[in-house]
Amino acid sequence: MGIRISEVGVEELVKAGLGAEEAKVIERGLKVAIDRTGGGSNPRDLWRELTARRLLRPSHPHAVHQLVYYAVYADYDASSNGPPLYWFPSLYQAKYTNLGRVMETHGSKLLGASYKDPITSFSLFQKFAVQHPEVYWSFILKELSIQFREPPKCILDTSDKSKHGGTWLPGSVLNIAECCILPTNYPSKQDDSLAIVWRDEGCDDSQVNQMTLKELREQVMLVASALDTVFSKGDTIAIDMPMTVTAVIIYLAIILAGFVVVSIADSFAPKEIATRLRVSGAKAIFTQDFIVRGGRKFPLYSRVVEAIPPKAIVIPVSGKDLDVRLRKQDLSWNDFLSSVSHLPRPIYYSPVYLPIDSMTNILFSSGTTGDPKAIPWTQLSPIRCAADSWAHIDGQPGDVFCWPTNLGWVMGPILLYSSFLTGTTLALYHGSPLSRGFGKFVQDAGVTKLGTVPSLVKAWKSTKCMEGLDWTKISSFASTGEASNVDDDLWLSSRAYYNPIIECCGGTELASSYIQGSLLQPQAFGAFSSASMATGFVILDENGVPYPDDQACVGEVGLFPLYMGAIDRLLNADHEEVYFKGMPMHKGMQLRRHGDIIKRTVGGYIVVQGRADDTMNLGGIKTSSVEIERVCDRADESVMETAAVSVAPVSGGPEQLAIFVVLKKGFHHERDKLKMLFSRAIQSSLNPLFKVSFVKIVPEFPRTASNKLLRRVLRDQLKRELHIQSKM
Repeated sequence: MGIRISEVGVEELVKAGLGAEEAKVIERGLKVAIDRTGGGSNPRDLWRELTARRLLRPSHPHAVHQLVYYAVYADYDASSNGPPLYWFPSLYQAKYTNLGRVMETHGSKLLGASYKDPITSFSLFQKFAVQHPEVYWSFILKELSIQFREPPKCILDTSDKSKHGGTWLPGSVLNIAECCILPTNYPSKQDDSLAIVWRDEGCDDSQVNQMTLKELREQVMLVASALDTVFSKGDTIAIDMPMTVTAVIIYLAIILAGFVVVSIADSFAPKEIATRLRVSGAKAIFTQDFIVRGGRKFPLYSRVVEAIPPKAIVIPVSGKDLDVRLRKQDLSWNDFLSSVSHLPRPIYYSPVYLPIDSMTNILFSSGTTGDPKAIPWTQLSPIRCAADSWAHIDGQPGDVFCWPTNLGWVMGPILLYSSFLTGTTLALYHGSPLSRGFGKFVQDAGVTKLGTVPSLVKAWKSTKCMEGLDWTKISSFASTGEASNVDDDLWLSSRAYYNPIIECCGGTELASSYIQGSLLQPQAFGAFSSASMATGFVILDENGVPYPDDQACVGEVGLFPLYMGAIDRLLNADHEEVYFKGMPMHKGMQLRRHGDIIKRTVGGYIVVQGRADDTMNLGGIKTSSVEIERVCDRADESVMETAAVSVAPVSGGPEQLAIFVVLKKGFHHERDKLKMLFSRAIQSSLNPLFKVSFVKIVPEFPRTASNKLLRRVLRDQLKRELHIQSKM
């Protein structure tokens, strides 16, 4: 058990990095907070009091935040009470969130006397949205910038029993890119509204660049007009470049003009680019001559050319002349735009209106083995992802939304649509998010919603590159991509006076998150507080039987099939086999497979335990890699991150636990010492029967291009080593 909050005094605070006078101020503040909460007997109340008083400031050393947070919860029993909470919604703020406003207007009518307020009644309203999707999505379509050329006949048609997920918004016709660039009264998007703010790496002391909605629309229509001079309607056109202002314009223009975007991440090798071009049948690819990261130039066009695309349109990273020699069939950006130079400006382009289920974007799964799954987004997908951002992250006009990502991954389109369909301003940094320059851009652009991935937060915290920057305009963070680390999230949230981190977990094929945090619920680090709005799921035991909804449990998630925005086909795989075959029936519907193992805690919070194929059997007890890694990451100050895998001995027998570890810079450790530390931590925190058999120190972990940890590669590597050793 660590130090208790009643034991934290000036001496402990000074050791954590405070000066003597400031330590005295904090000590007095702690005593006042303890007294005001009845002696601090309820740690949640005490922590809420401390954060409300803003006793801990972003400028304080992280060691101070650690000391106080862990001391407050030193005697807390999470197994009986649910996870420790760090953020609590106020009723006043809740009523002014997007979802809270709708609930206050319609809650009593929909829920009757059961409706109290947005916080008390959130779970009831979430369940109502699952049971009455027609009602919920009618509200959403009014709240977002969705303008139909032909309105839908209804919200949901379930008459075709062969379609597990029903038919959404049947009969409707629109252009989703047009919805992004047209002004609307609700949400408030006017021609002079800021659509995009951005800054180039290396220009960190310059003014933040700005583009209004009108300027964005003119640029998108210019590029759409140029596309018509080169391509035929319905062509698939790839984008392989960083998520710059130009990339966003190209993305919207392709869809506005009735073509289909093929999303390719700018980190891919030529072989991976070629696979995606082949699977999608792309007619051309937009790319850059180089990528600038961390002050260095990395070739991109030459990598793309190795994949042998039919045609490439190449944008100079300098904004001026290209630094590469093009193939005969390729075009420079300037030559491409010159095809419409004779047209009067500003160019008006008439959008191509298509049925709601028309394909707009081909995205890909990570593809660690074989061809990656080609996942077609329709015009429904943007509505879903924007709706989740509206409801959970609370994007509103006036907000500035930043999330370092790429159009090659699902978060790129999600960020784009979440910004433009909710009326928020999209913030882009043309450079490395690992740099202090990125953090300064967040400060200077007045970012209010900052999205992250956990590995980014870990890097910011360990390098201390963001020290001294002001991130207090951030009203909420968001996190996705992999399991979050509690201590890293403690650091992140403290940068903005403990504003909440909205955890998001979903998939490209869902166009959204199936579990998320909510600004209408208290939040716990590294945990999800709810199913996303209008999403239903159950947790299945080993026999495929759902646990009761209010029971704490661990198992594989089974999604309800009526999931607005989820894809209903794959381009190069059997959709039915991938997502439905072998899944159990529940209340007359076949559940949809997602593949996550999740844990529901006391109090209903959800913790992702990893993928179904990342579970292990230790001594007859099933556990997850993520659960073990969370414990090992905190076993010693030298540990940067860990990866847990299990392997069977070459001679057979029970699975043995192996921990791969990356150490922080400047630290050195013997494997045996780490083995002892990890074993002790696991046995005290998880199970006294678990034993670490192998430890291996590595410089870095293998990851997919979307930053997901490849435990399979580590497992195979360890198997080979053990096999070699057995023959010696």
